[in-house]
Amino acid sequence: MTVSTRPHDPAPGTLPSYEDALSRYEPVMGLEVHVELNTATKMFCGCATGFGEEPNTQTCPVCLGLPGALPVVNAAAVESAIRIGLALNCQIASWCRFARKNYFYPDMPKNFQTSQYDEPIAFNGWLEVEVPASETGEAFTYRVEIERAHMEEDTGKSTHVGGATGRIHGAEHSLVDFNRAGIPLIEIVTKPLTGTGHRAPEVAKAYVATLRDLLKALDVSEVKMEQGNVRCDANVSLMPIGAETFGTRTETKNVNSLRSVERAVRYEITRHAAILDAGERVFQETRHWHEDTGVTTAGRPKSDADDYRYFPEPDLVPVAPSREDVERLRTTLPEPPAQRRRRLQQEWGYTDLEMRDVVNAGAVETIEETVAAGASPAAARKWWSGELARRANADGVAITDLGVTPEHIAELDALVTSGRLNDSMARQALEGVLAGEGTPTEVADARGLELVQDDSALQAAVDTVLEANPEVVERIKGGKVQAVGALIGQVMKQMRGQADAARARELILSTLEVEG
Repeated sequence: MTVSTRPHDPAPGTLPSYEDALSRYEPVMGLEVHVELNTATKMFCGCATGFGEEPNTQTCPVCLGLPGALPVVNAAAVESAIRIGLALNCQIASWCRFARKNYFYPDMPKNFQTSQYDEPIAFNGWLEVEVPASETGEAFTYRVEIERAHMEEDTGKSTHVGGATGRIHGAEHSLVDFNRAGIPLIEIVTKPLTGTGHRAPEVAKAYVATLRDLLKALDVSEVKMEQGNVRCDANVSLMPIGAETFGTRTETKNVNSLRSVERAVRYEITRHAAILDAGERVFQETRHWHEDTGVTTAGRPKSDADDYRYFPEPDLVPVAPSREDVERLRTTLPEPPAQRRRRLQQEWGYTDLEMRDVVNAGAVETIEETVAAGASPAAARKWWSGELARRANADGVAITDLGVTPEHIAELDALVTSGRLNDSMARQALEGVLAGEGTPTEVADARGLELVQDDSALQAAVDTVLEANPEVVERIKGGKVQAVGALIGQVMKQMRGQADAARARELILSTLEVEG
């Protein structure tokens, strides 16, 4: 009988504080990000790649690994891989090939994964990552060195039914959906990230965020982490401060949110520190991240390359992109997202804080389209990163899924700028748009939303309010001009909200012969 030499995990309550752990150890990270490409068909067959379809309806003999079925490389996936490599400042191989990575996994139908090993399509790159300021330090830029970006295929998906954890242990039975098997993947592997110190978790989060933005700009993936389009495997090890030899690493698998990447790295640092403080050794293994409890648990012993018995895939010819094709693809690269944000911020006149709010709301592209549709940058930011961002957060959806378009916001801004609607009415019109009542103009027409332009009606309301509030009138005449705000509110109520507050203020002060 084989006895495992793996030590027990320290109890979460016994872990040192993060600050204490980093006072003795230097973290080293390696991040592996898997990117599902948005090609119409799979990597080696013609099956569709749609998300959320009925299980096992997008399969064929090739992606099911049936005997005699032969794969064919997806040319669009190869082009996406080259564009990703170029955007990561990588060298593009003039000749590369696929390999078989052999290991058993229940949802891998061939019992091997078609991947790339020592001959990736892209290698030796880098990506500048802007790490934002936080409670732990100022903003800074960290250069992430890219080891490789290689092509491979995804596995199927297992669902473990019964039990409390959703994992195989304790489950009553398991179901396998092979729709995902064969989906094109690009795996982007960093070189060891050192020198990050106590900012290591933030660097990891910022890198994945930067990479996600870049992939979105390239339009090679849907980049929806919640759907598994982008998944991060976070490798963490510790070495005593001043040491030169890396410690034993663990690999936390398939972390699928930016917040979780940061939390998982932070937890593993403290867990490693507790093990090393106890005089024990860290066990090289994969780990599972638990979002609900904020801890990792053991997976399987982590294999080295030799254990996978790589050998060249005999059923696929090598991939040999010409220099002309590579340079043609280079011309299709978009403006780098960070550079684009800086340019737009300058054009729109946003402060750093305003631009940060726009970025956090995921509204950069939407605001750009809204400004292009005719809205002012200030109005576009006001609606998208304010009212609509709050609504999206409350509903748990992206702002682009609310049913409001950039053209709607530009039209709403035009209604306010023209003087037809005030801010309160504009919000009512927006509510109607969100409710599916039509465009802002259609909603305003149907609800009778329009500012009263007749000064005589507004003057009558002002006179009524002044007569009813002699004490406030005396304060205003005595120099307390700020008291006019209370009267404006009453005028607006008299006018049922259909008055221009600024014009109401002017009439109040002119009637009282007070300068504002």
